[in-house]
Amino acid sequence: AGAAAEARFISSAKGKGLFATKNIRKGETVFVERPVVSSQFLWNALYNYRACDHCLRALETAEENAQRLLGRSSLVLPHPEQCSIRKDLHQQCPRCQVTYCSAECRQAASEQYHQVLCLGPSRDDPTHPLNKLQEAWRNMHYPPETSSIMLMARMVATIKQAKDKEWWIKAFSQFCSKTANEEEEIVHKLLGDKFKGQLELLRLLFTEALYDEYLSRWFTPEGFRSLFALVGTNGQGIGTSSLSQWVHACDALDLPMLQREELDAFIDQLYKDIEKESGEFLNCEGSGLYVLQSCCNHSCIPNAETSFPENNFLLHLTALEDIEAGEEICISYLDCCQRERSRHSRNKILRENYLFTCSCPKCLAQADDADVTSDEEEEGEGETDDAELEDEMTDV
Repeated sequence: AGAAAEARFISSAKGKGLFATKNIRKGETVFVERPVVSSQFLWNALYNYRACDHCLRALETAEENAQRLLGRSSLVLPHPEQCSIRKDLHQQCPRCQVTYCSAECRQAASEQYHQVLCLGPSRDDPTHPLNKLQEAWRNMHYPPETSSIMLMARMVATIKQAKDKEWWIKAFSQFCSKTANEEEEIVHKLLGDKFKGQLELLRLLFTEALYDEYLSRWFTPEGFRSLFALVGTNGQGIGTSSLSQWVHACDALDLPMLQREELDAFIDQLYKDIEKESGEFLNCEGSGLYVLQSCCNHSCIPNAETSFPENNFLLHLTALEDIEAGEEICISYLDCCQRERSRHSRNKILRENYLFTCSCPKCLAQADDADVTSDEEEEGEGETDDAELEDEMTDV
């Protein structure tokens, strides 16, 4: 079969891109990719969005998930057999009690990074260096979350535990890196105006918790900023939900018309009620580093999109159009609403969040449009925050 896509170097300005190695039909899965490293967001975990500590699979049943999001423990979901959660398979780390969806995930985490990061009996000790690091991060990075210091911690822990350290350093060095000025901009974006002092505080806490002679460069001010920018630039949002899995399974049921209408009405109402109670925070959310996905460049008319249909960290890239062999595969870094805005507005968002100006066919075709945003766009201008960008990335 062979891979349907491969990364190629385009230019020093654009870096790498992803290209089709054969014809791909609309709707086809281009690839399924597991992250080199991933981690749930810290506030998300604190607010009881229970996810496997390794693969982010949601751990609650669909009914428990809906009850929590609704704040109503009496809710009963029809068709409980459509829920895919297998609680009998869940396992905990015997030392620190973090939960995994399966023995395989517990094993994989232990072999890759968890031995270094396991807090053991210090799990609730606020003075433990790792807990201090997480607390400091939460105080700097409130929801909607777009990144996690624990992604960096897992990178360090992975190399600390590895027999072949060079292999992992190479794996992490594949992710696009930025110039010092660009790194500064990304860190600024992630941490806000007090970023210089905050970055230094995080670096000291990070060093206290994880310092390793072999990786000493990562703990210097420049190296730490680079690591931070790497995660800020390449981190892909991951969203999982046992409720949305249940809804997809219900959608596929072959039901008599009346029952189908009743079930659809029930689900629509459920989502309306949940939105009133929990807003847009429906999913277990985190982020990961994906080697192939991170090579995908942006287009305002993308020919592919990412999703997480398996309710874990496995990323599916799906073709939105027919793609011919040799053609570049692009995704959109903007959500649907943002893609409909003027070229000027789109590029403002892309420059602020991703530090580039788009030259996709749509932007080139609109190059002569006036560089002003329309009035109604002006009003929405200040509100385009990371939450909206993240939505596109974490859709389940």
